[in-house]
Amino acid sequence: MPSVEIAELRALALRTIDGATRDLISAARTVYSTPETGFNEFKTSAFIQEQLQSLGFVVETGIARTGMRAELRGANPGPTVAVIAELDALRVPSHPGADPESGAAHACGHHAQTGSLLGVATALSAPELKNALSGNVAFIITPAEEFIEIQDRLALKGSRELEFLSGKQEMIRLGTFDDVDMAMMVHTSAGNGDAGLSIGGTSSAHVSHQVKYVGKSSHAGGAPDKGVNALQAAMLANAAINTQRETFLESDVVRVHGIISNGGSSVNAVPDEVLYEGRVRAKSVETIEAISEQVIRCYWAGALAMGASVEIQEIAGYHALKQNSTMKKQFVANAELILGRDSISVVPDDQTHGGSTDMGDLSTIMPVIHPYANAASGAAHGHDYLIDDYDRAVVAPAKVMTATILDLLGNNAQLARETVDKHEPSMTAEQYVATQRERFKTQTYDQS
Repeated sequence: MPSVEIAELRALALRTIDGATRDLISAARTVYSTPETGFNEFKTSAFIQEQLQSLGFVVETGIARTGMRAELRGANPGPTVAVIAELDALRVPSHPGADPESGAAHACGHHAQTGSLLGVATALSAPELKNALSGNVAFIITPAEEFIEIQDRLALKGSRELEFLSGKQEMIRLGTFDDVDMAMMVHTSAGNGDAGLSIGGTSSAHVSHQVKYVGKSSHAGGAPDKGVNALQAAMLANAAINTQRETFLESDVVRVHGIISNGGSSVNAVPDEVLYEGRVRAKSVETIEAISEQVIRCYWAGALAMGASVEIQEIAGYHALKQNSTMKKQFVANAELILGRDSISVVPDDQTHGGSTDMGDLSTIMPVIHPYANAASGAAHGHDYLIDDYDRAVVAPAKVMTATILDLLGNNAQLARETVDKHEPSMTAEQYVATQRERFKTQTYDQS
C-alpha cells in the first residue's frame, strides 16, 4: 500500500492536472491542427519544446532530426522513468484534419500524447512532488512511429542523417535511452468496450520489403512483345503471395500486405520499372524470418516468370511488445483508485492488437507499459478516426501515469528498484542495435 505521504502527493498531483486541464487539451488540439509525417515534425517539435520550456525545462532538441528530451531530477538519486509521446501523423488525405498540401493527418491519435506528457510534466514540476522523488523522470518525444514513406527514409539513411527508420529505433542507437531504466506511454484507441483505459496484450513484429522490378519499355499497343512488363512481374508476385496464405498458422498471427507505389510512367508504354512495398507482420521476429523467406520466393517468381530483374531490400521493422507485469499492476491500481474500479480493462498478455509499434523495440531492452485510452471513434488510420473524449485521451492518462511514477520513485524508489532488479531484458541496447543492422539485407537477380 502507498504511504500516507504518497497519497497526499497523489492528491496534489491530481489537483494540479485538474487545474491545467484546459491548457493540456489545448496543446493536444494544437498538435492535431498541424499534422506532420515522421522525421518531418518540425513545427510540432518546436511547439512542444516551447511548452516544456515554459515549465522551466531545459530541452535537448534535434535528436533523430525532430525528437527531443527533457529531464526532471528528483531530490534524491535513483532510477530514471521515461514518459514518451510520439510526434508523427500519417497520410490520410480524406481525413477531416488532414493537411491540404501533404495529406498528413492525426488518424492515430498521437497528438493526445502531447497533452498527457505535458500533464505529467506540469504535475511533477510542483516542488513538493519533485522533492519526493528518488530518481528522475525523462520526457522523451519521439518522431516517426508510423513506419511509412520508406523511400524517403531510405534516402535519409543513404545521406547518413539516420540509420534506422523509426524514431525509437534511432534514439536507441543514439543512446537517448542509455540512462533510462523503464518507460511508459498511453496511446488512444477506439476499442476496449466501456472501460476508459486498457492495458496488456502485445503487438505484432514486422519487416518491410522494398521490391524494385526492372523490365524493358516498349510501345504497349504497337510492340508489347518487345518489352518486359515489370508491372506484371509485381502482380504475379502478389498473386503468388496470396497462394501462401493458407500455409500461415493462425497462432502466428501472420499478416502480409503491400502496395505498388510506382506502377509505371505511361499507360501506352510497357512498364519498365515498378516498386512494390510489402510488409510482413507476425507475433515475433523469429516467425517473421520464416514467413519472409516464403514471401521473397514469390518476389523471385514474379521476376522469373516475366524475365524481369528484381532487387529486394529487407528493412528492419519492429519487435513485438512485451509489457512489464509490475508496472502494469501499478498502473491498473492507480486507474481504479483515481477513475473507478470499472475504468480499466486488462488484456491477456498473449492477445495481439494487430498493429505494430516501436515501443516493442524499447521493450526488448527495458521494462515498459503501453496502455490505451478508449477515447476515439472510427477506424484507426482511417478517415473517420477522431478523438471524441479529450478528458479520456489526455487528462486521465496524465493522472494515472503521474500517480504510477510517484509509486515507482517515492519511498526511496523501492518499487522502481525492485522492478528493474526482477526484469530480464531480451537483449542489451548494443545487442539490439547489432541485431537490427543484421536485419537489413539486399538481394538482386539480374536477367538483363
